[in-house]
Amino acid sequence: MQMMKWSVIALAVAAGTSQMALASSQSESKGFVEDSSADLLSRNFYINRDFKNNSSSSQSYFEEWAQGEMLEFQSGFTEGTVGFGVDAYGYMGLKLDTGDGRVSGSAGLLQQETKSNGGEHATDSYGTAGAAVKARVSDTVLKYGDQRTAAPVFATSDSRLLPETATGFNLMSEEISGLTAEAGHFTAFKNRNGTDHQDGLKTNYSAVEADSISYLGATYAVSDELSASLYASEVSDNWRQYYSNLNYTTALTEEQSTGVDFNIYRTLSYGSEDSSSINNTTLSVAPFYAIGAHKFTIGYQQVRGDTPFDYVGGDSIFLANSVQISDFNLPGLKSWKAQYDLDMSTFGTPGLTFMARYVVGTGADSNDYEVSQHSQSVLDADNATYGLDVHGGKLWEQNFEAKYVIQDGVAKDLSFRLREAIYRANSEVNGADYKDNNEVRLIVEYPLSIL
Repeated sequence: MQMMKWSVIALAVAAGTSQMALASSQSESKGFVEDSSADLLSRNFYINRDFKNNSSSSQSYFEEWAQGEMLEFQSGFTEGTVGFGVDAYGYMGLKLDTGDGRVSGSAGLLQQETKSNGGEHATDSYGTAGAAVKARVSDTVLKYGDQRTAAPVFATSDSRLLPETATGFNLMSEEISGLTAEAGHFTAFKNRNGTDHQDGLKTNYSAVEADSISYLGATYAVSDELSASLYASEVSDNWRQYYSNLNYTTALTEEQSTGVDFNIYRTLSYGSEDSSSINNTTLSVAPFYAIGAHKFTIGYQQVRGDTPFDYVGGDSIFLANSVQISDFNLPGLKSWKAQYDLDMSTFGTPGLTFMARYVVGTGADSNDYEVSQHSQSVLDADNATYGLDVHGGKLWEQNFEAKYVIQDGVAKDLSFRLREAIYRANSEVNGADYKDNNEVRLIVEYPLSIL
Protein backbone atom coordinates (compact mmCIF):
# COMPACT_ATOMS: atom_id res chain seq x y z
CA MET A 1 0.00 0.00 0.00
CA GLN A 2 1.20 3.52 -0.85
CA MET A 3 0.89 4.64 2.78
CA MET A 4 3.28 1.94 3.94
CA LYS A 5 5.79 2.86 1.22
CA TRP A 6 5.76 6.42 2.55
CA SER A 7 6.41 5.11 6.07
CA VAL A 8 9.48 3.14 4.95
CA ILE A 9 10.84 6.13 3.02
CA ALA A 10 10.31 8.42 6.03
CA LEU A 11 12.19 6.00 8.28
CA ALA A 12 15.09 5.81 5.84
CA VAL A 13 15.30 9.60 5.57
CA ALA A 14 15.17 9.95 9.36
CA ALA A 15 17.95 7.40 9.77
CA GLY A 16 20.11 9.31 7.30
CA THR A 17 19.44 12.60 9.04
CA SER A 18 20.55 11.14 12.38
CA GLN A 19 24.07 10.64 11.03
CA MET A 20 24.48 14.41 10.83
CA ALA A 21 22.93 15.18 14.18
CA LEU A 22 25.29 16.32 16.91
CA ALA A 23 22.89 15.26 19.63
CA SER A 24 19.61 13.39 19.66
CA SER A 25 17.22 11.68 22.02
CA GLN A 26 18.85 8.30 21.27
CA SER A 27 22.41 9.55 21.79
CA GLU A 28 21.37 10.78 25.24
CA SER A 29 19.63 7.51 26.20
CA LYS A 30 20.44 6.24 29.68
CA GLY A 31 19.17 2.73 29.09
CA PHE A 32 16.14 0.45 29.11
CA VAL A 33 15.67 0.49 32.90
CA GLU A 34 17.14 3.87 33.77
CA ASP A 35 14.68 5.82 31.59
CA SER A 36 11.65 3.67 32.47
CA SER A 37 8.46 5.04 33.99
CA ALA A 38 5.27 3.51 35.39
CA ASP A 39 2.09 5.43 36.16
CA LEU A 40 -1.25 4.45 37.68
CA LEU A 41 -4.40 6.44 36.99
CA SER A 42 -7.48 5.73 39.11
CA ARG A 43 -10.73 6.98 37.60
CA ASN A 44 -14.17 6.95 39.18
CA PHE A 45 -16.84 7.64 36.56
CA TYR A 46 -20.59 8.22 36.96
CA ILE A 47 -22.89 8.94 34.01
CA ASN A 48 -26.63 9.21 33.50
CA ARG A 49 -28.62 10.22 30.44
CA ASP A 50 -32.35 11.00 30.61
CA PHE A 51 -33.97 10.72 27.17
CA LYS A 52 -36.89 12.97 26.33
CA ASN A 53 -39.82 12.51 23.92
CA ASN A 54 -39.06 8.81 23.45
CA SER A 55 -41.57 6.16 22.50
CA SER A 56 -42.53 3.71 25.23
CA SER A 57 -40.72 0.92 23.39
CA SER A 58 -37.27 2.54 23.69
CA GLN A 59 -35.01 3.02 26.69
CA SER A 60 -35.76 6.35 28.36
CA TYR A 61 -32.92 6.44 30.91
CA PHE A 62 -29.51 4.92 31.53
CA GLU A 63 -27.21 5.20 34.52
CA GLU A 64 -23.80 3.62 35.21
CA TRP A 65 -21.14 4.07 37.88
CA ALA A 66 -17.75 2.38 37.68
CA GLN A 67 -14.18 2.41 38.93
CA GLY A 68 -11.27 2.16 36.50
CA GLU A 69 -7.60 1.43 37.12
CA MET A 70 -5.06 2.13 34.36
CA LEU A 71 -1.44 1.03 34.82
CA GLU A 72 0.95 2.12 32.07
CA PHE A 73 4.65 1.25 31.75
CA GLN A 74 7.08 2.90 29.36
CA SER A 75 10.61 1.56 29.18
CA GLY A 76 13.61 3.57 28.17
CA PHE A 77 15.64 2.65 25.08
CA THR A 78 18.74 0.51 25.09
CA GLU A 79 21.92 2.42 24.33
CA GLY A 80 23.56 2.41 20.90
CA THR A 81 22.79 3.72 17.43
CA VAL A 82 19.46 1.89 17.48
CA GLY A 83 17.63 1.71 20.81
CA PHE A 84 14.96 -0.82 21.66
CA GLY A 85 12.21 -0.73 24.27
CA VAL A 86 8.67 -1.73 25.15
CA ASP A 87 5.49 0.00 26.31
CA ALA A 88 2.83 -1.98 28.17
CA TYR A 89 -0.46 -1.36 29.92
CA GLY A 90 -3.07 -3.09 32.05
CA TYR A 91 -6.61 -1.73 32.41
CA MET A 92 -9.39 -2.88 34.74
CA GLY A 93 -13.01 -1.75 35.13
CA LEU A 94 -15.24 -2.52 38.10
CA LYS A 95 -18.99 -2.09 38.23
CA LEU A 96 -20.16 -0.03 41.20
CA ASP A 97 -23.80 0.50 40.29
CA THR A 98 -26.25 -0.04 37.44
CA GLY A 99 -29.04 -2.49 36.86
CA ASP A 100 -31.62 -3.97 34.55
CA GLY A 101 -33.21 -1.19 32.55
CA ARG A 102 -30.42 1.26 33.37
CA VAL A 103 -27.43 -0.32 31.59
CA SER A 104 -26.71 0.82 28.06
CA GLY A 105 -24.07 0.11 25.46
CA SER A 106 -23.99 3.79 24.55
CA ALA A 107 -22.88 4.67 28.10
CA GLY A 108 -19.54 3.04 27.31
CA LEU A 109 -18.43 2.44 30.90
CA LEU A 110 -19.20 -1.23 31.38
CA GLN A 111 -19.13 -4.41 29.34
CA GLN A 112 -22.45 -6.03 28.55
CA GLU A 113 -23.38 -9.66 28.11
CA THR A 114 -26.60 -11.43 27.17
CA LYS A 115 -28.61 -13.06 29.95
CA SER A 116 -30.32 -16.42 29.62
CA ASN A 117 -33.69 -14.70 29.05
CA GLY A 118 -32.22 -12.66 26.20
CA GLY A 119 -31.80 -9.38 28.06
CA GLU A 120 -28.55 -7.46 28.57
CA HIS A 121 -26.72 -6.82 31.82
CA ALA A 122 -23.39 -5.33 32.82
CA THR A 123 -20.55 -7.60 33.91
CA ASP A 124 -19.17 -7.07 37.41
CA SER A 125 -15.64 -6.47 36.09
CA TYR A 126 -13.55 -6.60 32.94
CA GLY A 127 -9.92 -6.09 32.11
CA THR A 128 -7.44 -5.94 29.29
CA ALA A 129 -3.68 -5.70 28.78
CA GLY A 130 -1.45 -5.00 25.82
CA ALA A 131 2.04 -4.03 24.76
CA ALA A 132 4.00 -2.50 21.93
CA VAL A 133 7.67 -2.90 21.02
CA LYS A 134 9.58 0.17 19.89
CA ALA A 135 12.84 1.12 18.23
CA ARG A 136 14.51 4.53 18.10
CA VAL A 137 17.10 5.97 15.73
CA SER A 138 18.17 9.51 16.58
CA ASP A 139 14.83 11.33 17.15
CA THR A 140 12.66 8.87 15.22
CA VAL A 141 10.60 6.16 16.94
CA LEU A 142 8.93 3.19 15.25
CA LYS A 143 6.37 1.35 17.37
CA TYR A 144 4.35 -1.80 16.73
CA GLY A 145 1.64 -3.35 18.88
CA ASP A 146 -1.29 -2.16 21.00
CA GLN A 147 -1.15 1.59 21.50
CA ARG A 148 -3.11 4.83 21.71
CA THR A 149 -3.07 7.26 18.80
CA ALA A 150 -3.58 11.03 18.55
CA ALA A 151 -3.50 11.87 14.84
CA PRO A 152 -6.35 14.15 13.66
CA VAL A 153 -7.39 11.46 11.15
CA PHE A 154 -7.15 8.59 13.66
CA ALA A 155 -7.28 9.34 17.38
CA THR A 156 -8.30 6.80 20.00
CA SER A 157 -10.65 8.08 22.69
CA ASP A 158 -10.25 8.38 26.46
CA SER A 159 -13.66 9.92 27.14
CA ARG A 160 -15.12 7.11 29.26
CA LEU A 161 -13.84 4.76 31.99
CA LEU A 162 -11.00 3.12 30.03
CA PRO A 163 -9.21 4.23 26.84
CA GLU A 164 -9.54 2.81 23.36
CA THR A 165 -6.42 1.26 21.80
CA ALA A 166 -5.44 0.18 18.28
CA THR A 167 -3.08 -2.50 16.97
CA GLY A 168 -0.56 -1.66 14.28
CA PHE A 169 2.48 0.45 13.36
CA ASN A 170 3.22 4.06 14.23
CA LEU A 171 6.26 6.05 13.13
CA MET A 172 7.02 9.38 14.82
CA SER A 173 9.93 11.61 13.77
CA GLU A 174 11.23 14.90 15.20
CA GLU A 175 14.52 15.11 13.31
CA ILE A 176 13.91 18.69 12.14
CA SER A 177 13.44 21.38 14.78
CA GLY A 178 9.79 22.40 14.98
CA LEU A 179 8.61 19.60 12.69
CA THR A 180 6.80 16.49 13.96
CA ALA A 181 6.06 13.94 11.23
CA GLU A 182 4.22 10.66 11.67
CA ALA A 183 2.82 7.72 9.75
CA GLY A 184 0.64 4.84 10.86
CA HIS A 185 -1.00 1.63 9.70
CA PHE A 186 -3.54 -0.09 11.98
CA THR A 187 -5.54 -3.25 11.44
CA ALA A 188 -7.44 -3.86 14.70
CA PHE A 189 -9.11 -1.99 17.53
CA LYS A 190 -10.12 -2.34 21.19
CA ASN A 191 -13.26 -0.46 22.18
CA ARG A 192 -13.39 1.62 25.35
CA ASN A 193 -15.48 -0.99 27.19
CA GLY A 194 -13.99 -3.98 25.37
CA THR A 195 -11.31 -6.60 25.99
CA ASP A 196 -10.77 -7.96 22.48
CA HIS A 197 -7.82 -6.41 20.66
CA GLN A 198 -9.04 -7.85 17.35
CA ASP A 199 -12.23 -5.81 17.04
CA GLY A 200 -12.79 -4.27 13.63
CA LEU A 201 -12.01 -0.64 12.82
CA LYS A 202 -15.61 0.53 12.89
CA THR A 203 -16.71 3.76 11.27
CA ASN A 204 -18.70 5.91 13.70
CA TYR A 205 -21.66 6.82 11.51
CA SER A 206 -21.97 4.28 8.68
CA ALA A 207 -21.19 1.50 11.23
CA VAL A 208 -19.01 -0.37 8.71
CA GLU A 209 -15.97 -2.40 9.82
CA ALA A 210 -12.85 -1.66 7.78
CA ASP A 211 -9.83 -3.94 7.46
CA SER A 212 -7.27 -1.16 8.02
CA ILE A 213 -6.55 2.53 8.30
CA SER A 214 -3.30 4.14 7.14
CA TYR A 215 -2.18 7.76 7.49
CA LEU A 216 0.73 10.13 6.96
CA GLY A 217 1.09 13.68 8.21
CA ALA A 218 3.10 16.38 9.91
CA THR A 219 2.79 19.41 12.18
CA TYR A 220 5.21 22.32 11.82
CA ALA A 221 5.71 25.13 14.33
CA VAL A 222 6.34 28.06 12.00
CA SER A 223 6.92 30.29 15.02
CA ASP A 224 5.98 30.46 18.69
CA GLU A 225 2.64 31.89 17.56
CA LEU A 226 1.80 29.93 14.41
CA SER A 227 1.61 26.19 13.66
CA ALA A 228 0.31 24.24 10.67
CA SER A 229 -0.68 20.59 10.15
CA LEU A 230 -1.33 18.47 7.06
CA TYR A 231 -2.50 14.81 7.07
CA ALA A 232 -3.78 12.22 4.61
CA SER A 233 -5.44 8.90 5.49
CA GLU A 234 -7.08 5.89 3.87
CA VAL A 235 -9.77 3.69 5.41
CA SER A 236 -9.70 0.54 3.28
CA ASP A 237 -12.68 0.22 0.89
CA ASN A 238 -14.39 3.22 2.51
CA TRP A 239 -12.74 6.59 1.96
CA ARG A 240 -9.63 8.69 1.63
CA GLN A 241 -9.49 11.68 3.95
CA TYR A 242 -7.31 14.81 3.96
CA TYR A 243 -6.90 17.21 6.88
CA SER A 244 -5.32 20.62 7.37
CA ASN A 245 -5.02 22.91 10.39
CA LEU A 246 -3.74 26.42 11.07
CA ASN A 247 -3.44 27.60 14.67
CA TYR A 248 -2.41 31.14 15.60
CA THR A 249 -2.10 32.64 19.08
CA THR A 250 -0.54 35.97 20.03
CA ALA A 251 -0.21 38.03 23.21
CA LEU A 252 -1.66 41.54 23.03
CA THR A 253 -0.52 42.57 26.50
CA GLU A 254 0.54 40.74 29.65
CA GLU A 255 -3.14 40.21 30.48
CA GLN A 256 -4.63 39.79 27.00
CA SER A 257 -4.24 37.37 24.09
CA THR A 258 -6.10 36.40 20.97
CA GLY A 259 -5.93 33.69 18.33
CA VAL A 260 -7.79 31.46 15.92
CA ASP A 261 -7.96 27.71 15.20
CA PHE A 262 -8.92 26.59 11.67
CA ASN A 263 -9.59 22.95 10.70
CA ILE A 264 -10.73 21.39 7.43
CA TYR A 265 -11.37 17.78 6.34
CA ARG A 266 -11.92 16.57 2.78
CA THR A 267 -13.37 13.04 2.50
CA LEU A 268 -13.86 11.09 -0.75
CA SER A 269 -15.18 7.54 -1.08
CA TYR A 270 -12.64 4.93 -2.12
CA GLY A 271 -12.45 1.30 -3.23
CA SER A 272 -15.68 -0.64 -2.96
CA GLU A 273 -17.31 2.31 -1.10
CA ASP A 274 -18.53 0.24 1.85
CA SER A 275 -19.84 3.45 3.47
CA SER A 276 -21.49 4.47 0.17
CA SER A 277 -20.58 7.35 -2.10
CA ILE A 278 -18.94 10.18 -0.14
CA ASN A 279 -17.97 13.67 -1.31
CA ASN A 280 -17.67 15.68 1.90
CA THR A 281 -15.88 18.85 2.96
CA THR A 282 -16.18 19.79 6.65
CA LEU A 283 -14.51 22.82 8.20
CA SER A 284 -14.49 24.86 11.39
CA VAL A 285 -12.99 28.15 12.52
CA ALA A 286 -12.79 29.25 16.17
CA PRO A 287 -11.33 32.66 17.13
CA PHE A 288 -10.87 33.53 20.81
CA TYR A 289 -10.06 36.48 23.05
CA ALA A 290 -8.65 36.09 26.56
CA ILE A 291 -8.26 38.72 29.25
CA GLY A 292 -7.07 37.80 32.72
CA ALA A 293 -9.12 34.89 34.03
CA HIS A 294 -11.65 35.09 31.20
CA LYS A 295 -11.63 33.50 27.75
CA PHE A 296 -14.31 34.01 25.10
CA THR A 297 -14.51 31.72 22.06
CA ILE A 298 -16.86 31.66 19.11
CA GLY A 299 -16.95 28.83 16.60
CA TYR A 300 -18.41 28.22 13.17
CA GLN A 301 -18.61 24.77 11.59
CA GLN A 302 -20.01 23.65 8.22
CA VAL A 303 -20.57 20.24 6.64
CA ARG A 304 -20.73 20.35 2.85
CA GLY A 305 -22.01 17.07 1.41
CA ASP A 306 -24.96 14.67 1.37
CA THR A 307 -23.45 12.45 4.07
CA PRO A 308 -22.30 13.24 7.60
CA PHE A 309 -18.65 13.82 8.39
CA ASP A 310 -17.55 10.30 9.36
CA TYR A 311 -14.43 8.99 11.08
CA VAL A 312 -12.76 5.96 12.70
CA GLY A 313 -11.64 6.13 16.33
CA GLY A 314 -13.55 7.87 19.09
CA ASP A 315 -11.69 11.20 18.95
CA SER A 316 -10.76 11.48 15.25
CA ILE A 317 -12.69 14.72 14.84
CA PHE A 318 -10.63 17.87 15.44
CA LEU A 319 -13.46 20.34 14.86
CA ALA A 320 -14.60 23.32 16.92
CA ASN A 321 -18.18 22.19 17.47
CA SER A 322 -17.57 18.56 18.38
CA VAL A 323 -18.76 18.79 21.99
CA GLN A 324 -19.96 16.57 24.84
CA ILE A 325 -22.83 14.76 23.09
CA SER A 326 -23.04 15.83 19.45
CA ASP A 327 -20.34 16.36 16.82
CA PHE A 328 -22.66 18.66 14.81
CA ASN A 329 -21.57 16.73 11.73
CA LEU A 330 -24.87 15.95 10.01
CA PRO A 331 -24.95 16.41 6.21
CA GLY A 332 -25.32 20.05 5.20
CA LEU A 333 -25.34 21.26 8.82
CA LYS A 334 -24.08 24.73 9.72
CA SER A 335 -23.43 25.38 13.40
CA TRP A 336 -22.34 28.24 15.63
CA LYS A 337 -20.78 28.09 19.11
CA ALA A 338 -20.36 30.55 21.97
CA GLN A 339 -18.07 29.44 24.82
CA TYR A 340 -16.86 31.05 28.04
CA ASP A 341 -13.97 29.75 30.20
CA LEU A 342 -13.06 31.01 33.67
CA ASP A 343 -9.83 30.28 35.57
CA MET A 344 -10.34 30.96 39.26
CA SER A 345 -6.61 31.03 40.07
CA THR A 346 -6.72 34.76 39.33
CA PHE A 347 -9.19 35.10 42.18
CA GLY A 348 -7.14 33.12 44.67
CA THR A 349 -8.44 29.59 44.00
CA PRO A 350 -5.84 27.83 41.84
CA GLY A 351 -7.00 24.57 40.28
CA LEU A 352 -10.66 25.62 39.98
CA THR A 353 -12.03 26.22 36.46
CA PHE A 354 -15.45 26.63 34.86
CA MET A 355 -16.71 26.35 31.28
CA ALA A 356 -20.08 27.09 29.68
CA ARG A 357 -20.99 26.83 25.99
CA TYR A 358 -23.93 26.77 23.64
CA VAL A 359 -23.96 25.31 20.11
CA VAL A 360 -26.81 25.59 17.62
CA GLY A 361 -27.00 23.92 14.21
CA THR A 362 -29.38 24.48 11.30
CA GLY A 363 -29.91 23.34 7.72
CA ALA A 364 -29.13 19.63 8.02
CA ASP A 365 -30.04 18.23 4.59
CA SER A 366 -29.17 14.89 2.99
CA ASN A 367 -30.36 16.09 -0.46
CA ASP A 368 -30.40 13.10 -2.82
CA TYR A 369 -28.24 10.75 -0.78
CA GLU A 370 -28.74 7.12 -1.74
CA VAL A 371 -28.01 4.39 0.79
CA SER A 372 -25.87 1.44 -0.31
CA GLN A 373 -26.36 -2.19 0.67
CA HIS A 374 -23.39 -1.87 3.06
CA SER A 375 -24.91 0.93 5.13
CA GLN A 376 -28.53 -0.28 5.02
CA SER A 377 -28.03 -1.98 8.39
CA VAL A 378 -27.53 1.32 10.21
CA LEU A 379 -30.92 2.82 9.47
CA ASP A 380 -32.19 2.16 12.99
CA ALA A 381 -28.98 2.99 14.86
CA ASP A 382 -29.35 5.74 17.45
CA ASN A 383 -26.28 7.66 16.32
CA ALA A 384 -26.33 7.00 12.58
CA THR A 385 -27.56 9.21 9.76
CA TYR A 386 -26.58 7.29 6.63
CA GLY A 387 -29.63 6.47 4.58
CA LEU A 388 -31.98 8.87 6.38
CA ASP A 389 -33.94 11.41 4.40
CA VAL A 390 -33.11 14.60 6.33
CA HIS A 391 -34.36 18.04 5.28
CA GLY A 392 -34.33 21.19 7.42
CA GLY A 393 -32.77 19.58 10.48
CA LYS A 394 -32.12 21.78 13.53
CA LEU A 395 -30.45 20.96 16.83
CA TRP A 396 -28.78 22.61 19.80
CA GLU A 397 -26.67 21.62 22.79
CA GLN A 398 -25.58 23.41 25.93
CA ASN A 399 -22.72 22.28 28.19
CA PHE A 400 -21.52 23.27 31.63
CA GLU A 401 -18.35 22.03 33.29
CA ALA A 402 -16.67 22.62 36.65
CA LYS A 403 -13.30 21.13 37.55
CA TYR A 404 -11.08 21.34 40.62
CA VAL A 405 -7.55 19.95 40.90
CA ILE A 406 -5.90 19.79 44.35
CA GLN A 407 -2.63 21.69 44.11
CA ASP A 408 -0.51 20.28 46.95
CA GLY A 409 -0.37 17.88 49.88
CA VAL A 410 -0.83 14.12 49.94
CA ALA A 411 -3.79 14.39 47.53
CA LYS A 412 -1.94 16.58 45.03
CA ASP A 413 -3.35 16.24 41.46
CA LEU A 414 -6.57 14.59 42.67
CA SER A 415 -9.27 16.09 40.41
CA PHE A 416 -13.05 16.39 40.52
CA ARG A 417 -14.94 17.13 37.31
CA LEU A 418 -18.67 17.73 36.81
CA ARG A 419 -20.02 17.81 33.24
CA GLU A 420 -23.61 18.61 32.28
CA ALA A 421 -25.25 18.63 28.85
CA ILE A 422 -28.69 19.22 27.36
CA TYR A 423 -29.34 18.19 23.75
CA ARG A 424 -32.44 18.93 21.68
CA ALA A 425 -33.34 18.51 17.99
CA ASN A 426 -36.38 18.95 15.78
CA SER A 427 -38.30 15.99 14.39
CA GLU A 428 -36.17 15.86 11.22
CA VAL A 429 -33.01 14.81 13.07
CA ASN A 430 -34.16 13.74 16.55
CA GLY A 431 -32.80 10.21 16.73
CA ALA A 432 -30.78 10.58 13.55
CA ASP A 433 -27.90 12.25 15.40
CA TYR A 434 -28.93 11.63 19.01
CA LYS A 435 -32.25 11.56 20.82
CA ASP A 436 -33.29 14.51 22.97
CA ASN A 437 -31.64 14.02 26.35
CA ASN A 438 -30.16 15.52 29.50
CA GLU A 439 -26.80 14.12 30.61
CA VAL A 440 -24.66 14.34 33.75
CA ARG A 441 -21.12 13.02 34.21
CA LEU A 442 -19.06 13.09 37.42
CA ILE A 443 -15.42 12.07 37.07
CA VAL A 444 -12.84 11.75 39.87
CA GLU A 445 -9.23 11.02 38.91
CA TYR A 446 -6.06 10.43 40.87
CA PRO A 447 -2.73 9.97 39.02
CA LEU A 448 0.16 8.27 40.80
CA SER A 449 3.73 7.97 39.56
CA ILE A 450 5.10 4.57 40.60
CA LEU A 451 8.45 4.58 38.82
